[in-house]
Amino acid sequence: MQSFLTTLLLLCSCFDILGGALGDVGTARYYGPPYLPTKCYGDDQDQFPSDGHFAAVSNGIWDNGAACGRRYRMRCISGPRRPCRNRSIVVEVVDFCRYNPCRATMALPFKAFAAISIPRYGVRINVEYAQ
Repeated sequence: MQSFLTTLLLLCSCFDILGGALGDVGTARYYGPPYLPTKCYGDDQDQFPSDGHFAAVSNGIWDNGAACGRRYRMRCISGPRRPCRNRSIVVEVVDFCRYNPCRATMALPFKAFAAISIPRYGVRINVEYAQ
């Protein structure tokens, strides 16, 4: 029993080190300006995080506007021709998807999208994310 628990603990540690699952799975695409006005904070330029990592989200996350200000850790898990970078970022929700129906779970500005993926390989990737 002791060796089983030791092995299980080691596997969990390795999974975490290698960037294990974050939570939900969805899609992300990038979108360009203009970013104002947003559904969360209107024309307030101060709503955007200084690192440029923000998101417009689909109905599944929007929660009738309750998602405004929520932060999600996300990472790319797949897409066309190996587009993922091996890192995660944190994005803050500032807007609702501009399209109906939404074309992805989250729409990211180019800076955030490029932080987790290689944009030249396509505009839509599969992501894991968790609040």
